[in-house]
Amino acid sequence: MQETYLVRDINLAPRGDQLINWVSNKMPVLDELYEKFKPAGAFKNKKIALCIHLEAKTAYLALTIKKLGAEVWVTSSNPLSAKDEVAAALVKKGIHVYAKHGASLQEYWSFLESILKNKMHAVVDDGGDICEYLHKHSEYGENIMGICEETTTGVNRLKELEREGKLKYPAIAVNDAKSKHLFDNRYGTGQSTWTAITHLTNMNVAGKSVVVAGYGWVGKGVAARARGMGAEVIVTEIDPWKALEARMNGYRVMTMACAARIGDYFVTTTGCREIIRMEHILDMKNGAFLANAGHFDFEIDVPALKKAAKSYKVVRDEVEEYLLDNGRIVYILARGGIINIAGGFGHPVDIMDMSFSVQLGCLHYFLSADKPEAKLHKVPEEIDRLVTEEKLKVEGITIDK
Repeated sequence: MQETYLVRDINLAPRGDQLINWVSNKMPVLDELYEKFKPAGAFKNKKIALCIHLEAKTAYLALTIKKLGAEVWVTSSNPLSAKDEVAAALVKKGIHVYAKHGASLQEYWSFLESILKNKMHAVVDDGGDICEYLHKHSEYGENIMGICEETTTGVNRLKELEREGKLKYPAIAVNDAKSKHLFDNRYGTGQSTWTAITHLTNMNVAGKSVVVAGYGWVGKGVAARARGMGAEVIVTEIDPWKALEARMNGYRVMTMACAARIGDYFVTTTGCREIIRMEHILDMKNGAFLANAGHFDFEIDVPALKKAAKSYKVVRDEVEEYLLDNGRIVYILARGGIINIAGGFGHPVDIMDMSFSVQLGCLHYFLSADKPEAKLHKVPEEIDRLVTEEKLKVEGITIDK
């Protein structure tokens, strides 16, 4: 019988079970939605794919979808964020998993094909790669009832397809839900980014200069947490409104060319290419730390740095030291991948409880209704409100009517 999974080592499953068991008791909003959706049976006998950062909280979402009666396929939306022990544990629990930490680009795309050739009914995407693959291989998309997009980068790619008149499938901008971006992007990324950085470096942040590239919701969270830890925060932006907002929130605002000479820590949060380039790196202080909190690993031009450096070596787990021609050293964290997962544990469990509840609600919406129009839809207001009200309930908070 052909195996319906591909993971690094199935024997890692006990460790993965331990991680999944920890989060399973700390996602009460998702559990509440499971109870609400179970009687309708909308998930029963459906094929659902998840292309999302593969760690314990994602695993619990996959298992919840399976409990609702669906057959579930999972891969990681970023090879550097895949946790091999969690992948193995999911296989043991009856989920089809195609993922390995550090997979090559060729392997990554082969994993997507291994999943999508089974002709999914709905997908959860994080960054837009499943959506891209379905548009290039439409023979795999004949059953698609909807795509639920998790993150800013993926939503932007969907908007571009829609503007060009090329969007073939109904999609929901999950990231744009108030119960998602206001909390996940800001508080989730803000905390988990600095948890990862301080864990990897074992260095103090108080009294240091932190440069945050981008002042969207992720940048706001990263900047606020850095200031809360006692850092001086500098923001770089291309958007004049966001730049002014950062200034009025009390941060210094300047170009990356100016900030490069000042910063001790640099964190990119934009989703755009080559925000930090060699001309910036050459001006940095000796010992500067560079990290990326964006979805893809191209915000820091690590390939150019590797080519230009006199030498580089791994000095701690997920910390690379680069010696420049000018005699200075800079450090790249988590190889320029998404720092909070590639170098840490991802968002706090109780934050992802809300985000994955929105995902579950949007999947239920697609699977319950007649096939919606092939366009980018907003998260239905009733789902957004339901998740927020359930979160208030589990926190023991009542509000005025």
